[in-house]
Amino acid sequence: MEGTTSSLPSQSARVAVVTGGNKGIGLEVCRQLAADGITVVLTARDETRGVEAAERLRGMGLSSVVFHQLEVTDSSSVNNAAVGGMEYAQGVDNNEEQFVGMDVLQRLQWMRKQGRETYDTAKNGVQTNYYGAKHVIQGLLPLLLSSSEGKIVNVSSALGLLRFLGNEDLRKELDDIDNLTEERLDEVLASFLKDFEAGELEAHGWPMGSAAYKVAKVAMNAYTRISARKHPALRINCAHPGYVKTDLTINSGFLTPEEGARNVVTVALLPDGGPTGAFFDEGKEASFV
Repeated sequence: MEGTTSSLPSQSARVAVVTGGNKGIGLEVCRQLAADGITVVLTARDETRGVEAAERLRGMGLSSVVFHQLEVTDSSSVNNAAVGGMEYAQGVDNNEEQFVGMDVLQRLQWMRKQGRETYDTAKNGVQTNYYGAKHVIQGLLPLLLSSSEGKIVNVSSALGLLRFLGNEDLRKELDDIDNLTEERLDEVLASFLKDFEAGELEAHGWPMGSAAYKVAKVAMNAYTRISARKHPALRINCAHPGYVKTDLTINSGFLTPEEGARNVVTVALLPDGGPTGAFFDEGKEASFV
């Protein structure tokens, strides 16, 4: 598999794929999962930084960490990661040791707001935080479904709660998970970007300030619930790690990366048969509203 830096150990019953794992919360999630005896496939956009992160963790004695390059907005990169994951699972990747199942997929892709939010940054934010995440999940679904207890944990945010939408009808529609579809989510995001370009966000009840980030997280929360409905054999949840001191928050958060990661890992390690289609705020189940 492209970018892999070491072979996987045998006897690995649990495996996690972590995106954005080269720094911050993502790196700490990798460390905590590996410390719990889980084989971790650390992925990152930048191969050099990803390899260095994996080597740093292995230097701590966490030998079950390997690296794979992944750019969530590049379909070929997503496909390569999915194929590589399948090869790991089947134990045929360059004679690697057997890889058993896929227990956790954890999403950590953020769009840091730099200066005034423009249409281009809004479009890129939606592409990264929603469509990039969605494509990775869809690419790995066959592997997750082949696992005895596949889990997906999408790292979300309290800023993605429905209360941040001023349009009451839209809030109700996005909360009606029995009838909501992925196609409708596409329409909602297209409407948001159209209103953004026209300068009509406030007039149509969209959030103001970090608008694309909030709307993309609202959409990801809804997609998580739709996916949980479509794939009842999987445990698919959202996790808000809390306000963490990272590059995204310009280190102004209240929690350390270790504390924020623990709130995500807690959800990833919930017992088999646990909640699905749920939102967890700092490790505790909460409302999407």
